[in-house]
Amino acid sequence: QVQFVESGGGLVQPGGSLRLSCVASGFTFSAYVMSWYRQAPGKERESVATISNTGGIRTYADSVQGRFTISRDNAKNTAYLQMNSLKPEDTAVYYCKRRYNQDSWGQGTQVSVSS
Repeated sequence: QVQFVESGGGLVQPGGSLRLSCVASGFTFSAYVMSWYRQAPGKERESVATISNTGGIRTYADSVQGRFTISRDNAKNTAYLQMNSLKPEDTAVYYCKRRYNQDSWGQGTQVSVSS
């Protein structure tokens, strides 16, 4: 079945960096658009970054533009989210999934930005 395993989260100070990974299985990874999402406490889940199946097209939410970079390695069935210049408002659980499919969510990875 389709699965996503996110990792790489942690506690970081404002201005710091983290790199998240998402290993996907159960489908042909290279054929699908992938997105990273996040859900902060008390807020709805939101999309933060999307990457086309070949990696040639990337889009970002305004709130992370210029700070986050989405990438993928189709040989490893893995999507990445490089997060720089982190802010307290980036604190959330981060998830990945196929953009246009009704997949179940993985367990996510917690990112906490605090001094």
